[in-house]
Amino acid sequence: MNRKKLQKLTDTLAKNCKHFNTLEVKCLIHLFYNLVGDVTERQSVVIGLDRNAFRNILHVTFGMTDDMIMDRVFRGFDKDNDGCVNVSEWIYGLSLFLRGTLEEKMKYCFEVFDLNGDGFISKEEMFHMLKNSLLKQPSEEDPDAGIKALVEITLKKMDHDHDGKLSFSDYERSVREETLLLEAFGPCLPDPKSQMEFESHIFKDPNEFNDI
Repeated sequence: MNRKKLQKLTDTLAKNCKHFNTLEVKCLIHLFYNLVGDVTERQSVVIGLDRNAFRNILHVTFGMTDDMIMDRVFRGFDKDNDGCVNVSEWIYGLSLFLRGTLEEKMKYCFEVFDLNGDGFISKEEMFHMLKNSLLKQPSEEDPDAGIKALVEITLKKMDHDHDGKLSFSDYERSVREETLLLEAFGPCLPDPKSQMEFESHIFKDPNEFNDI
């Protein structure tokens, strides 16, 4: 990408991005095109990170291992549902992923856990998420029984209107009372250590990127 195009793209994304400054946006654009590889920009060709490339980043950079969670995070980034994360989805997604406010992260996590997108987290959805994210003990005769018990305990704690499922209102109230419940059904945000390492590695002197 020539310098003029890069500057225009950087300015546009930085203007609409809440949590990154212009330099940080430029660094993330540089990283994006490095990850995508040397793709010739042509009309009708979508330049972006497909599901596998994106999941690889989540795994290698942020230590995520749960297939279902990684798939849901990908869907959270891929706002237009075209099967790949383009450069603007990359910038805006990382803005929330790395530096979102509690309100933004609550909405994001709830959407990750609401598997069928109906606005509620059901017992079945809790079970599937916890089944994937918890380590099973080999000695357990029926590991699912322990997960079902955990679902009941979690539901009892978070279901404030007692309707047997979690609305966003239930979830928000619970997280505000105890922020550890933000990722109650699986880790879908970077831990502080991997976040810090990523940012210190990526956000560098802008003069290094003059030749993109």
